[in-house]
Amino acid sequence: MTARIHDLGYRGYDGERLSDGAVARSLYVLGLRHAFGLGRSMRSRLLPLGLLAVSVLPALVMVAITVFVKLDRLPMTYDRYADTMQTITAIFVAAQAPVLFSRDLRFRTLPLYLARPMRRSTYVLTRLASLLTAILIVVTLPVVVLWLGALLGRLPWQDQTREMLKTLPLLVILAALLAVIGGLLSSLTTRRGIAVVAIVATLFVSSGVANAIAAIAQSADGSTPIHGVWAGALNPWTLVGGLGTWWFDLAPTLAPPRDLADGAVYLGVAALVVLGGTALLLRRYAKVGSA
Repeated sequence: MTARIHDLGYRGYDGERLSDGAVARSLYVLGLRHAFGLGRSMRSRLLPLGLLAVSVLPALVMVAITVFVKLDRLPMTYDRYADTMQTITAIFVAAQAPVLFSRDLRFRTLPLYLARPMRRSTYVLTRLASLLTAILIVVTLPVVVLWLGALLGRLPWQDQTREMLKTLPLLVILAALLAVIGGLLSSLTTRRGIAVVAIVATLFVSSGVANAIAAIAQSADGSTPIHGVWAGALNPWTLVGGLGTWWFDLAPTLAPPRDLADGAVYLGVAALVVLGGTALLLRRYAKVGSA
C-alpha cells in the first residue's frame, strides 16, 4: 500500500512573521476589546458599557452641581469616589473576568493561541493586563471627569491636581488586586455563572468580614486579641483605603494604619495577593496545558 499526497489547495505564507511582542500586543488589545464587548454582539456590549456609564454618571452630576451652583469644593473627594462605586466595579469584574479567562478554557481555544510560539506565561500575563486595564478605565475615568469638572468650576487647580494624583496610584493597586482575584477565580471553572458567583461572593463577603472584625475590635476597646486595624487588609477597597491613609493621610474608611508596622502589613498583603495570585494563575494554566 502506497501513501498519497493530496493537494488541498492551502497557500503558504511568505510574508513577515511578527515577533512574540507583536503577538502579545495583539492579544492584549483583543482582550481589552472583549472586556467591553467591542467587536462582539450588542448583548455582550450592553453590560460592560452600561456599568461604565453608571460609574461615570454620578461624577457628571457632581460636576454639573459644582459648576452651576459655584461650590468652593467638590461634593466628594477623589479617593472616596472609588469606594462609593465599589458595587458597580465588583459587578464589572465578576461579569467580565470570566470572558477573558473562563471562555477559552470552556471552548478549548487555548491551543489556538499557543499555535504560535507564545509561552503560556505570556498568554496569562497578557490576559491579566487586559483585565487590569479595563478595570482601571472603570475606576479612573470618573475621577478624571471630577478633576476636569473641578477645573471648569475654577477650583484651585494646584490643589485639585495634587489630590487627584494622590488617588491614581491607589486606583492602580485596586485594579491590580481585582484583576488578579477575578482572573484566578475565573480560571478555576469553565462555567461563567459559577465564576461570576464566586467573584461576587469573594468581594462582598470579604467586605462584610472586614467591617465586622473592625466593629468587634472597636467595641471591645482592646480587650480582645483581635487587631482591628488589620481587618481592612481583608478587602481590596479597605486595603487600598488604608494605604491611602498611610501614604497620603487621606480620610480612612476603617480603622487606619497607625504606625509603620500596620502600614507594612497592608503593603505586604497587597503584594502577596498580586504576586501570589499571579503565580497561582500561571500554575493553573500550566496544569491545564499538561492535562
